[in-house]
Amino acid sequence: MTNVPNKLSLGVNIDHIAVLREARKINDPDPLMALAICAQNGADQITIHLREDRRHIHDEDVKKIIASSAIPVNLECSINSDIIDIVCEMRPHRATLVPENREEVTTEGGLDVISKSDMISDAIEKLHDVGIEVSLFIDPALNAVEQSKVLDAEWVEFHTGHFANIYAMLNSALPYSHHSIAELELPRDELKAMLESALETISITAKHAKEIGLEVAAGHGLNYQNVTHMVEIDAITELNIGQSIIARSIFSGLADAVKEMKQLCQR
Repeated sequence: MTNVPNKLSLGVNIDHIAVLREARKINDPDPLMALAICAQNGADQITIHLREDRRHIHDEDVKKIIASSAIPVNLECSINSDIIDIVCEMRPHRATLVPENREEVTTEGGLDVISKSDMISDAIEKLHDVGIEVSLFIDPALNAVEQSKVLDAEWVEFHTGHFANIYAMLNSALPYSHHSIAELELPRDELKAMLESALETISITAKHAKEIGLEVAAGHGLNYQNVTHMVEIDAITELNIGQSIIARSIFSGLADAVKEMKQLCQR
């Protein structure tokens, strides 16, 4: 009997189209125009993040995208009760609960599912009551996975920024920077060992999440150079990728950028 590889889905995050729009505070480019292009070229899901500060995606964007998308919409959001109420009204296919810091450039780490368990539990209950499945955006740690199961989430999505930072330093001139660790220049042997350790952690944690009944996604810092490492982890069934696809689309067009990433995600 031939083993059939697990299908790996691609979620395309289109936030950065709205980032470009907001640079001039006008109505162009419109994220809505990306929906058909993404779906026609292999995207399995559209991912967007409705931040509390509305720095890119706005409420009206969310309404239009959910109403118009031919593929499921994954709406990332904080656990702020006002935001959760809005998400419940919007009714996306999935809500991914993420941490938010007003000063951050992008999400800096996973959701603290231990200390914030009561707030997260309340948010999940509200979302489930209106039929929205829930994913928790967490660091790849066994205790976070276990707690996500206790909280009754259907999915976990691993924050892959640590892995991506190490990969970038090993393969480019980018200095290593992670959370509170200052920028460092490390020997290549040490970086290789760190990369292997990061991948092993993600692999072990993903396998455990799958074994206890959670679906596993991954995202943050994934690009055309490093994504194949995630593809090789069988327990991961979905990748959510945004900035690198939108950046590539400036030069090659969105259709080709999505198509190329989808090809890299084949198992």
